[in-house]
Amino acid sequence: MEFTAGEKAAVLVEALPYIKSFYGQTVVVKYGGHAMTDPALKQGVMQDIILMKYVGMNPVLVHGGGPEITGWLARLGRESNFVSGQRVTNAADMEVVGMVLAGKVNKELVAAIAHLGGRAIGLCGHDGRLLEAEKKLVDGQDLGYVGDVTRVNAGILHTLMAEGYIPVVASIGAGRDGESYNINADFVAAEVAGALQAAKLVLLTDVTGVLAEPGNPASLLSSVTAGEVAELIGRGVISAGMIPKVQCCLRALEAGVGRAHIIDGRLPHAILLEIFTNEGIGTMVVRGEGIC
Repeated sequence: MEFTAGEKAAVLVEALPYIKSFYGQTVVVKYGGHAMTDPALKQGVMQDIILMKYVGMNPVLVHGGGPEITGWLARLGRESNFVSGQRVTNAADMEVVGMVLAGKVNKELVAAIAHLGGRAIGLCGHDGRLLEAEKKLVDGQDLGYVGDVTRVNAGILHTLMAEGYIPVVASIGAGRDGESYNINADFVAAEVAGALQAAKLVLLTDVTGVLAEPGNPASLLSSVTAGEVAELIGRGVISAGMIPKVQCCLRALEAGVGRAHIIDGRLPHAILLEIFTNEGIGTMVVRGEGIC
């Protein structure tokens, strides 16, 4: 699609108040889903992140890499098992998780940002003990080296952002005795956003957002309040895999994040469309009843 010069100017004018509002502010983006596996979408996300940096925002990219981990485990003849969406991770599997997330995916993202003109530094929880963690029980079950973030040492990220770098954080936590923990990247992003008192948390997903009528994209809810979430879950409007994503948003709001967004990462430049346009494209979760 070709745009006239006037149409391009109109886009910039629409974005201007948002650029002014978020200048100097931190935005944490959780990168996952189809946007990680489609090369064109991946490039678009990296471009969005770099543009945010160049217009004066402080983006932080948090990532997982579930499909890559599953693929490498399969190559080694190991089966992947999940409980409530969490990967059962024994000691041998944790070695693969660490190599894939911190050694492969993380460095590929840093390289992609550099190739497109940005400056990034890749980190995992062990770097400066950025993400301190402890074992997590899922539905009362011990899944091995699956963890929860107990502390984010945000000073490391503040230092990097002040020096003009984009932090790229792999979702691996550091245990008390130096062990590694596999942590859900959505929850890592929520904790990082809270520790940084970010203006926004953005979760890239493979769905359009919260739908008032499940299965009907036209029923997208552009915003929901924290106080409405329990009711929506009770009525089945928010269900299955959307529940933990909304819970991540609530956790971020409780920790002081300004807004949380669930957006469809399958759309090119989804981040820019959500942050810099009047209509946006996903569901924004905002404070309301039940949030301090």
